[in-house]
Amino acid sequence: MRLGISSFTYSWAIGVPHHLPQRRLGVIGLLDKALELGVRLIQVADNLPLDRVSSQELDAFRTRAAHHGIQIEVGTRGIAPNHLLRYLELAQYFASPILRVVVDTADHHPDAEEIVATLRGVISKFEEAEVCLAIENHDRFKARTLADIVNRIGSQYVGICLDTVNSFGAQEGPETVLEVLGPLTVNLHIKDFAVIRAKHNMGFTIEGRPAGQGQLDIPWLLQELNRMGRDVNVILELWTPPQERLEDTIALEDTWARASIAYLRSLITN
Repeated sequence: MRLGISSFTYSWAIGVPHHLPQRRLGVIGLLDKALELGVRLIQVADNLPLDRVSSQELDAFRTRAAHHGIQIEVGTRGIAPNHLLRYLELAQYFASPILRVVVDTADHHPDAEEIVATLRGVISKFEEAEVCLAIENHDRFKARTLADIVNRIGSQYVGICLDTVNSFGAQEGPETVLEVLGPLTVNLHIKDFAVIRAKHNMGFTIEGRPAGQGQLDIPWLLQELNRMGRDVNVILELWTPPQERLEDTIALEDTWARASIAYLRSLITN
């Protein structure tokens, strides 16, 4: 296992819709964060889309990352074939072993049949490039549906990017998700959380926490993946709650990132 950060570790600094900082964190800034934290892995996802970064900045990002021995993983959103093949090119450009993908976009929510048919049409290109397509359990499909999608595609170059919180949206917790999707996992997003009863007692809220300070049993999670024979990279993501001022939110996000990496280093040595 190798520990890394993501563009979703620093969502607020990069920019959340309707909450854009004056100076947004870009790929070079994300690389600086990795160097500050002492991690040697960065996953760049759909909140910092690499196909919209200039070729000069991409070159600088790749060159500087290689100089410091930092591996780059590529991620995106959407399964339109031309889009996936463009991101496969980017994965090859950065020597990324995976392409992490969220199936849905804002205006396209394919069902399982469409996902299987679409991915079967492009998977040979991923096999040729030896890049694994890592489908994230985002929030719409239950774990068994996702497992069925992967198994029906039937390629060793398709697996699961397992997120520890997203499946609450499909009414499933980490234990259920890990039991079903653990054997198919090729990449792990650690996102700690707390389930809090509302003050009026009518419902619950799920809030983010720094890794190790929430309700996610991270040692158990890593041990179970190890028992399943899944030696996967571990990517820190955060759901940092907004503060009154955006600059305070960004500062809190940075504090949480540092605390999270310090905790995860006690469990992951690489």
